[in-house]
Amino acid sequence: MSWDFFYIFEVQIKLNMKKTLLLSILSFLFVTLTYSQTYNIEGDWYSENKDAIIKIYKVGNTLSGKITWIKNPNDKNGNPKTDPENPNEKLKSRKRLGMIMMYDFTYDGDNEWDDGEIYDPESGNTYSGIITMTSKNKLDLRGYVGISWFGRTSQWTRKIN
Repeated sequence: MSWDFFYIFEVQIKLNMKKTLLLSILSFLFVTLTYSQTYNIEGDWYSENKDAIIKIYKVGNTLSGKITWIKNPNDKNGNPKTDPENPNEKLKSRKRLGMIMMYDFTYDGDNEWDDGEIYDPESGNTYSGIITMTSKNKLDLRGYVGISWFGRTSQWTRKIN
């Protein structure tokens, strides 16, 4: 046998190894990029009970949320609902529609925004908050006092036109 045969065989093996390595790297990148997708959180979201729509939007490097629709916007007297439970006397007469009820959420990676504040106009309480997007059209909003173990999570659904 000639040495040419071994040389051709060696070259063929090296080419196959390079193809395999390249294919492995491309597969790894594809899987990594596919599963590490960050969802766009900005937009209109239904609250858990679907009785309000909150618009989530960017303010600099943080996220805020404003009430843009309420199923029952008026009180029993037919007047626009206000914020009577607010501990700040000056804010008790502000209207709920248009109220900024969540603010200062910062992106923490893995479709999670943290270090935010959530105001509940029903109780007048403010809670620390975490937002986690569980899919393109669903998010979990967790409000808590102190540590996040002691809190409540509500699931919101994106409003799709």
